[in-house]
Amino acid sequence: MGMPMKIQEAVPEQYLTFMLGGEVFAIGILSVREIIEYGQLTEVPRMPPSIRGVINLRGAVVPVIDLSSRFGRTPAGIGRRTCIVIIEVMGEHDGEPHTQVVGCMVDAVNEVLDIAASEIEPPPSFGARIRADFIRGMGKMGGKFVIILNADRVLAVDEMADLAVSSVGVE
Repeated sequence: MGMPMKIQEAVPEQYLTFMLGGEVFAIGILSVREIIEYGQLTEVPRMPPSIRGVINLRGAVVPVIDLSSRFGRTPAGIGRRTCIVIIEVMGEHDGEPHTQVVGCMVDAVNEVLDIAASEIEPPPSFGARIRADFIRGMGKMGGKFVIILNADRVLAVDEMADLAVSSVGVE
């Protein structure tokens, strides 16, 4: 009875894995709402480059983020398997926590994997080609590493909007 924590730690978490620029990334399945095919994007003027546009998801306006561009790489091309992963993230609005639904453009969705906490290494302090705060950890998957993203940081739309405002400047 005295050790329920150990059992909890042994339960692997599930992650959705997807391809982006030839690399495998993963995101915790609990924040993934659905996966839809790419299309019907409305471009919004003066948005940061990492926001490709918005989609209408059952009446809600959802921003679609180009993860490749968000990582400071060339914007993602649209391929046959390009899709949009709909993710719920915790954000802040006027200092209040709130959930926000965001779409992520990915090259292809792979599979849902179980990755035990013991199989997750801390993010590398060097060599990663994306911001360290975007990476929750490196999951070991059959001898290879999969980059587990910190969805709340990667998809902080407020931060991207702030960047857009600062890059547009005052008119």
